[in-house]
Amino acid sequence: MLVNKAYQFRLYPTQEQERQIAKTIGCSRFVFNHFLAKWNDTYKETGKGLTYRACSAQLPQLKQELSWLKEVDSIAIQSSLKHLADSFSRFFKKQNGKPRFKSKKNPIQSYTTKQTNGNISIVGNQIKLPKLGLVRFAKSREVVGRILRATIRRNPSGKYFISILAKTDIQPLEKTESAIGIDLGITDFAILSDGQKVDNHRFTAKMEKKLKREQRKLSRRALHAKNNGIDLLDAKNYQKQKCKVARLHEQVMNQRADFLNKLSTDIIKNHDLICIEDLHTKGMLRNRKLAKSISDVSWSSFVKKLQYKADWYGKTVIKVDKWFPSSQLCSECGHRDGKKSLDIRDWTCPTCYTYHDRDVNASKNILAEGLSVHASA
Repeated sequence: MLVNKAYQFRLYPTQEQERQIAKTIGCSRFVFNHFLAKWNDTYKETGKGLTYRACSAQLPQLKQELSWLKEVDSIAIQSSLKHLADSFSRFFKKQNGKPRFKSKKNPIQSYTTKQTNGNISIVGNQIKLPKLGLVRFAKSREVVGRILRATIRRNPSGKYFISILAKTDIQPLEKTESAIGIDLGITDFAILSDGQKVDNHRFTAKMEKKLKREQRKLSRRALHAKNNGIDLLDAKNYQKQKCKVARLHEQVMNQRADFLNKLSTDIIKNHDLICIEDLHTKGMLRNRKLAKSISDVSWSSFVKKLQYKADWYGKTVIKVDKWFPSSQLCSECGHRDGKKSLDIRDWTCPTCYTYHDRDVNASKNILAEGLSVHASA
């Protein structure tokens, strides 16, 4: 099956290449903001916005007026127009909010370029990019398939990354004739219906003490710069500390992503049918006592990874309704005797006298309900 697969690598540009990347990001941002302002003005005057084609037709004239736009990758500038048009399309479909002006103060800065006539290619441990030439990168794996586009990104930590989107042929995995139910939790990240419990590593909590210390330093340096009338963009000590804090956050993010990828891949490889509760994470985050812990475990990211990997490899993910009382039913006889509060972690069924671990029992009920939904589909 042909799918669009993303590969991410760290880039190691030279100083000259860094300047060119910054220039391209700046030009892409300028073009986006310029046409967003025009789009808004046209809408106020006529009641109708512009189109991608209309903006694209005005771009050559803008380049004539502003010659510095010719110094960067033309496809990157064209892509920023496409992103603007796509943002408005999603806005009118009520899929996201109204497009906003981009700022150079945003922590993550990026631009996208497309593959045309071999302008993006991998040569050994270097990647060829428009206007940049050959850039050294950490080639951790081979890029399989036809390259479609690349996004170059500068993180708040000062590191550069490239995301390559390629059209790849992925073969389905062998069938295992196995089904599993998964109950997601906070004490244990995932509890499987076979009794296995996956530890919640609490990546943010483990780094919290260090993060607090470094963020206090950042606040003090910001206050010092303000008292001395120095703009934060020009305050070198503040910017150094800002990068240090960003690196800590990046480390937490990388640890979590690595854990979720390995776990989701392992589950997909070993099971054909995965039954999981369709959690309403946004609603659960309103609980102030649990919001921090729920954000740290990243349930929604895990479910997304399970879903796209199942689609790739010919497996099935069944989402059980969020109102299904998985924790309240006995997985042996189906008895339900009222709602059990969260502090009850184990219980004995008064009908069949089976002793239950609350979470393992819930995962078994999720599996049974998922199999029932799959059979009736």
